[in-house]
Amino acid sequence: MDHHENTRPAPTSFPKEVEPSQDSQGDTDMEHERVRHGLEHDLERGLEPAQPAQPEAETPPEKDPNLVEWNGPDDPENPQNFSVLKKWIITVTMAMLTVWITFSSSIFSTATTATAKEFNVSSEVMTLGTSLALFGFAVGPLVWAPMSELYGRRLPLFIGYTIFTIFQIPVAVAHNIQQIMIFRFLIGIFGCSPLAVVGGAMADLWNPVDRGVAIALFSGATFLGPIVGPIMGGFITQSYLGWRWTAWITLIAAGSFGILAFLVIPETYGPKILQSRAARLRKETKNWAYHSFLDEHTPTWSELVTKYLLRPIQMLILEPILFFVTIYLTLVYGILYLFFEAYPISFIEVRGWTNQGIASLPFIGIMIGVILGSLLIIYTTKTRFARKLAEEGHVVPEERLVPMMIASVLLPIGIFWFGWTAHVSSWVPQVLAGIPMGLGILVLFMQGLNYIIDVYLMFANSAIAANTFVRSMVGGGFPLFATAMYDRLGVGWASSVLGFISVAMIPIPILFFVYGAKIRAMSRFSPKF
Repeated sequence: MDHHENTRPAPTSFPKEVEPSQDSQGDTDMEHERVRHGLEHDLERGLEPAQPAQPEAETPPEKDPNLVEWNGPDDPENPQNFSVLKKWIITVTMAMLTVWITFSSSIFSTATTATAKEFNVSSEVMTLGTSLALFGFAVGPLVWAPMSELYGRRLPLFIGYTIFTIFQIPVAVAHNIQQIMIFRFLIGIFGCSPLAVVGGAMADLWNPVDRGVAIALFSGATFLGPIVGPIMGGFITQSYLGWRWTAWITLIAAGSFGILAFLVIPETYGPKILQSRAARLRKETKNWAYHSFLDEHTPTWSELVTKYLLRPIQMLILEPILFFVTIYLTLVYGILYLFFEAYPISFIEVRGWTNQGIASLPFIGIMIGVILGSLLIIYTTKTRFARKLAEEGHVVPEERLVPMMIASVLLPIGIFWFGWTAHVSSWVPQVLAGIPMGLGILVLFMQGLNYIIDVYLMFANSAIAANTFVRSMVGGGFPLFATAMYDRLGVGWASSVLGFISVAMIPIPILFFVYGAKIRAMSRFSPKF
């Protein structure tokens, strides 16, 4: 079929929810938002996008015969039409990349004591090695997310991941703490490229219901990485290999999976695929008029700065939903990384476990909770979410808050449980406390992000950029005060402080479930349902 036989309008050929289009003029044009929102729900129903309604006085623009579009709804190059097997291979491979990124962020926590002793500094100073990677996670998306809109998913994904892998070497051979700290920060900046790109890639591949399942799997992998990191790191550091092999192992594993991913993961960004098709047609036919939508509407850097830097700040100040959900997710994120310092204190210093590897095994409780949380999200997505989508054609954002309300109660239960079983003779109750903690962390984090995306739709990139920056910068500071807090207050009361703060957050999803629609109605960034 000839490429210009397609009758679908170019601007709506690239359905995505997580990665909105590059339109930068929609802040004040609410009519445009309603048109875009209507297209979104047509796509969620699996229908062809309806033509945007034209004012009666205007004549619809004549179709450009040289505009390269999808060859109908079944175009095999459209990532939405990849086979289910191919989609899952790509999804699982991307998930494995993120496992090693987040694995690297936490594995250094097990080297804190050994490196502090080797370089004659305090353990608190060496905790910066973990925090700086998280600070890098805050800065990196400001580069990688705009690049994914200009050059597609694949280029920023593998540029960042390759440099992340190589930068394990300077950490492994470091002879001073300055070298460790600098490269741990750079590891975070370059390593977060998959984290910044994969969400958009999932939207490129999957319909809304199946995307919920895919993102749940991806999220579970993202959280399993930092949990497995201390477990493996504990055994490596305790062995004859020493702390330097925490970086060497990361290099070997990340490099191996990176090569596999390079062979498996194709470009999934629709506009970039069509841009490449237009270039191929120009070369084959010598018709230099062939072009794609991205050729016509390449976003400028000023537009990208507005989307990923200026507008996020504005939204964080003006949008109560974004502000309070960001505060909540920052706490959740910080608690996860704080416990990478608190668990060794509880099981090594309080319980007297001498083997660092054995003392890291209690993290398995959190791991089980993360897996259960992923399964809960998959279940609710395939049942309640899918049913409402089929019946009503769309699902209001507040539906995301139902699992979140459950998780908001489970998280403080797990934290109090962990803190006040620290002195119980048996270690089993304290390890089991990790299950509700892990479940609560995973569900709160994922449903919170999904809620933000659903609320802001075409402005979701800006909202997520604000959330990611605040969450990573503030959350990255939690490990820095963990040791001092647990040493001074003890495991019970230090954990209780976190538990009480978590209890104070419980009303957030409840209030938004009740009043979210009214708050959205007053927002200048949220489309009206």
